[in-house]
Amino acid sequence: MWKLNQSILGGDEEREDNLLDEPEGLCSLSPLQVITVFFLGKLQRMYGFAACLIAGVVCMFLSLIVFAKPIKFALLFTFGNMLAVGSTAFLIGPGQQIRMMLDPVRVYATAIYIGCVVLALICALWIHSKVLTILAIIIEICALIWYSLSYIPFARRMVSELMIRFFDTEI
Repeated sequence: MWKLNQSILGGDEEREDNLLDEPEGLCSLSPLQVITVFFLGKLQRMYGFAACLIAGVVCMFLSLIVFAKPIKFALLFTFGNMLAVGSTAFLIGPGQQIRMMLDPVRVYATAIYIGCVVLALICALWIHSKVLTILAIIIEICALIWYSLSYIPFARRMVSELMIRFFDTEI
């Protein structure tokens, strides 16, 4: 194909090494080069995922140090929470992450979680109420757990049934 393009265009310009321009693409690479390209991309995604997840967990643990100051606690904890949830975007891509979050199975859990994050930030930054901030953080943690359970088949149903059995007041 390249020779055909050169004969049509004329001239002996240097050919650019671009995998997308060649019809062979990765097939023209040696097996070692294909493995290197494949795993390097996966390795970089794993590094991004690990860095984002570790940063989120560190922020959540640092928030425990400033627990006495609920506003700082809420900011650090919520930021760490969002980093931890967003870290999976490195593994599956941000578009796929958003599609999965807006999937009909978990769209309500996503909306409740995002609403709780916003509520915690409003209580911390705008209202400046320590009691409301702690309450919003507790609700945010519950919403995160419920959101996370939506990724495990039948987990929310099982937790719901367990909660009904534990808190059933009939004797």
